[in-house]
Amino acid sequence: MFKKILVANRGEIAVRVIRACRELGVKTAAVYSEADKSALHAHIADEAVCVGPPASKNSYLNTQALISACEITGAEAVHPGYGFLSESPAFVRLCQKCRIKWIGPSPEAMEAMGDKANAKKTVMEAGVPVIPGSDGVVKELAEAKKIAREIGYPVMVKAAAGGGGRGIRAVSSESGLEKAIAEAGQDAAAFFGNGDVYIEKLITNPKHVEIQLLADEHGNVVHLGERDCSCQRRNQKLLEESPCFVVSPQLREKMGLAAVKAAKACGYQNAGTIEFLLDENGDFYFMEMNARIQVEHPVTESITGIDLVKSQIKIAAGEKLPFTQEDIGFSGHVIECRVNAENPAADFRPAPGRIESLHLPGGFGVRIDSAVYQGYIIPPFYDSMIAKVIVRGDDRTEAIRKMRVALSEFLIEGVVTNIDFQLGILRDGEFIGGKYDIGFLERKK
Repeated sequence: MFKKILVANRGEIAVRVIRACRELGVKTAAVYSEADKSALHAHIADEAVCVGPPASKNSYLNTQALISACEITGAEAVHPGYGFLSESPAFVRLCQKCRIKWIGPSPEAMEAMGDKANAKKTVMEAGVPVIPGSDGVVKELAEAKKIAREIGYPVMVKAAAGGGGRGIRAVSSESGLEKAIAEAGQDAAAFFGNGDVYIEKLITNPKHVEIQLLADEHGNVVHLGERDCSCQRRNQKLLEESPCFVVSPQLREKMGLAAVKAAKACGYQNAGTIEFLLDENGDFYFMEMNARIQVEHPVTESITGIDLVKSQIKIAAGEKLPFTQEDIGFSGHVIECRVNAENPAADFRPAPGRIESLHLPGGFGVRIDSAVYQGYIIPPFYDSMIAKVIVRGDDRTEAIRKMRVALSEFLIEGVVTNIDFQLGILRDGEFIGGKYDIGFLERKK
């Protein structure tokens, strides 16, 4: 096991990783920007290093500063969390060159699955169902038009790199294709430094269902069931739950085996997630792979009893998975709500500011993952998430009720939040019926 790990992130995920390290008896080194000097993760780690000014590109994305932080603190490994450099093959190779262990997949696996067009080709060869579309990146408008005619409108133009809902455009007819390609490419170039796009069939009214994976360095790969992430706005998730209302045990096993095949096809190691679209007929299609821990990982932890972050660290330290697929069970129903500092009435505009007073909910089966405290100033430079509220009930009805109670007890003054918006979702008949899809929130506008 490692003696010291550098946590190359901020906010609640940095706090989550630091706590996992502590429980394993591993010392931690945090990094922080000048804007995060008072951040919780910088204070609870064994030591902390300032890596630059507020802008992410000069701090949390500053690879040379992060490597220097490892050298200064003597950290043997880096845990990237999610976002920032968590899916950067170039940074992984830099760590390897400096003999620093990366807690995550290899750069080769990242490249195989990080580029969505390449990932699609990889999983197709492994026999995993994919959405009909281009075989790879589309370079010419004439080629795009030909592919769109063959698969039929509506289609999606999607960035080959990146995620988070960026670089995606829906197109209903050929007249809008050229503009969509240009806009998606511009978004992709701005956010990911790669303007390549590809085209795929738009599946109408699907559910967004993802499968959690763990893979060790000894060839063992298991899936830990599914999470329904269909409750999203502008392709960004707001609420996740497990199990998915419409996934039977048989379908879960089928999707799980497909996800395992995809991971094995690229030699994947550590924690990862395969994202599928599930249509109204129960057919599912590979969408992408996230080569990192997910924001919503507590959902799986709560329903399986398996600590995913500790598992990541143990895998990176060379340990074998202590369980097989047959050992993994699922108990109860879990829901996670993301509480953000944003204004739903103003198109979810971020609302940074000082938290004047704060009361976090609690009780049996309630978990809060957060890095805020009373008096903390939410900076305007980063993601607006305040906390993740995770509840577990014996069944879905109990979990919904428990989440309503928890959110009603979540009191925060000084900043605008989306708590009331989340409560509205939990009281909506379509959501309560469990048959909502990724267009659910858009239809509620």
